[in-house]
Amino acid sequence: MPKLPSELQPFESTSDNPFDAVKAAHLLNRAGFGGTLDEIARMVELGVEKSVDQLLDFPDAGVEEISPADGPNLAAIDNNPRNFEERRRMLEGLTPAERMELNQKFMQANREAMFTTIEWWLKRMARASFGNANTPSPLQEKLTLLWHGHFTTSARDERSAWLMWQQNETLRRNAAGNFGTFVKAIARDPAMIDYLNNQQNRKDAPNENFARELMELFTLGIGNYTEKDIKEAARAFTGWHHDGDSYFYRARLHDEEIKTFFGKTGNLNGDDVIDLILAQRACAEHIVRRIWSFFASDQLEEKFFAAFAALLREKKYALRPLLRAMFVSKRFYQSDIIGTQIKSPVQLLTSGTRQLDVDHPRRQQISNALEAMGQTPFMPPNVKGWPGGRSWINTSTLFVRVNLAIQLVGAMNRDQLLPKELENSSEKAVDYWIDRLIQRGVDLEKKSTLVRAAGQSPSRESMRKVIELIVSMPEYQLC
Repeated sequence: MPKLPSELQPFESTSDNPFDAVKAAHLLNRAGFGGTLDEIARMVELGVEKSVDQLLDFPDAGVEEISPADGPNLAAIDNNPRNFEERRRMLEGLTPAERMELNQKFMQANREAMFTTIEWWLKRMARASFGNANTPSPLQEKLTLLWHGHFTTSARDERSAWLMWQQNETLRRNAAGNFGTFVKAIARDPAMIDYLNNQQNRKDAPNENFARELMELFTLGIGNYTEKDIKEAARAFTGWHHDGDSYFYRARLHDEEIKTFFGKTGNLNGDDVIDLILAQRACAEHIVRRIWSFFASDQLEEKFFAAFAALLREKKYALRPLLRAMFVSKRFYQSDIIGTQIKSPVQLLTSGTRQLDVDHPRRQQISNALEAMGQTPFMPPNVKGWPGGRSWINTSTLFVRVNLAIQLVGAMNRDQLLPKELENSSEKAVDYWIDRLIQRGVDLEKKSTLVRAAGQSPSRESMRKVIELIVSMPEYQLC
């Protein structure tokens, strides 16, 4: 195993720098969707390495295998055709007007199934709980969200809710597995084949879309391949099509001629191209940057990226050892990383429902808020996914973000606002809600303002106002 620099060595809890509630909350925010006070306490008791090991302890399987009854309700598309042949048979013998009417019914049913799936996934993320074997894994769902923004496909372009759901399962199954296996699965994914036009990629007219994004976005990054590489790779993926919800190799449409890619010449196919890409040093570094920027920060010294990339290559692209090394590293728990990441809209909604212990808002309310904030699951803006970071907040989105948080507070029942043991102390009540929602220290002047808002004898009404003020603070927008 390659030697990691000192800052990437495992964090060691000491009396001067303990693995405390702030660090545990940080880990739960980044490797999941925020922790409750009970989860934070459980993690502090376990310590950093055991906590990370527990987060990583989930099966490389989809919901269909883990809990078959827990998937989205796709009843709306039960009667929709799953492939072209089914559609042809269903439309056969109909008049043009009848065909149009039936196609409109198919589209309406698909939209309903897609919104049902979006709602299902958001609720699944919110149910994910650390240390509870009966709930989804928070890290598996967070990784699924990461890869959804990396191997991007949008329901705005892929018109099959069923294929989008199947791709979501592919992301979940491979979330922490082997990256090489993952890329090969994505290259065969019907929704991806549609999205990047590989269904039109054939030997007499190669389509370069998938080959280009495979290198530019998925594996290598700009500057680590040539236009000639794209053309040769596209030829290697000719005939990689799908029939309905299954990958289908059309041999008669595959280019069997000699190709040269990254120095290797032969009758190369798509798997050969992926193997040659994985052999490039730039591939491991590209993936390390993507994962670190998602979970930690977009700021990391080059020598650290190189060290993590060496670990990924050493482990033959197994993702779990890399994820573990990142999450236990000293660097992950330094002050310039804790509390400095702007919550994505999905993180804001999901962590809010978890930490306030409220139900999800109504579907239309969620849909409107997420669209206004710029992140609707299954509908990234383009093939690059969501840019994230500072792009999440501007003058228009900030209003929606704060308003959503206040609406979540409004969904709390009165008994949740002021635990009985805190009824006699405004300061303790304020500390409780800061610990629960901000999960790190706040400026003394801001805390004093909150204490004054609570009043000398805090009431449920005054504490609702305090909680609304907390979720309106800039600190609440960060994790």
